[in-house]
Amino acid sequence: MLKQRLLTALILIPLIVWVLLSLSSQTLAWFMSIFVVLGAYEWANICGYSQKKRPIYAIIIGVALLILSLFWHKPTMMTILIGACLWWILALYWILRYQKGHHLIPTSPLVKALLGLFILLPPWIALLILHERFGGEWVLFLFVLIWAADSGAYFVGQKWGRTKLADQISPGKSWEGVAGALLMTLLISLAYALFESMSLMTLSYFMLLCLLTVIASIIGDLLESVFKRQAGIKDSGQILPGHGGVLDRIDSLTSAAPIFVVGLILLLGNVF
Repeated sequence: MLKQRLLTALILIPLIVWVLLSLSSQTLAWFMSIFVVLGAYEWANICGYSQKKRPIYAIIIGVALLILSLFWHKPTMMTILIGACLWWILALYWILRYQKGHHLIPTSPLVKALLGLFILLPPWIALLILHERFGGEWVLFLFVLIWAADSGAYFVGQKWGRTKLADQISPGKSWEGVAGALLMTLLISLAYALFESMSLMTLSYFMLLCLLTVIASIIGDLLESVFKRQAGIKDSGQILPGHGGVLDRIDSLTSAAPIFVVGLILLLGNVF
């Protein structure tokens, strides 16, 4: 399993770096749409739809992406992102209640399919706005931030993890792992802030935003775990050897990207 994970990462990471730094925002939109549509197919499985209906849901999400790209209006897109941030506050409430034994997560396939719109579309919008306004290196930074935090959580949790974070949802996660993720976040964000020659005040805001982003990424990870637990499945799919499905790789990003982009524009948009 570890060898498969490493091999998949060795193939995907250089490809992602090249895509983010070489392609135009418009071309990037189409490239990212592939992963969103694949994620939609997997989400349809989590919703409980049959194999015949899953492609239909994926096509619906694809059409939604096409409509968004054809009628791109930045103020409207920012409104959608702000709405997505509010949605993740509700998701956090559901997670906390689930951990305490109160299952508020919808069971209706239709309701879960509608929730998929809030989960799948905003990160696509967020990454495009980030790429257009700040450049591909900022999208790459967000990816590195999430990857580093995830790695920090994994290795610290493996070695020192004792206190369960949410044993009713994801027994393998620990508060020590969260601490490892936040420590990596501080190191990565500080290094990038110094690289960008940010002022002390801007640096403080930026590091705070990065911490909030990583906390949001943990919420996204836990929410997918709740839905998978409800559906009785371990992985969202098997398309990525050693990593599971597309959703298993982007679950953290679904919540982190809208938070990061809205925060970056509100706090630092007038600086860069």
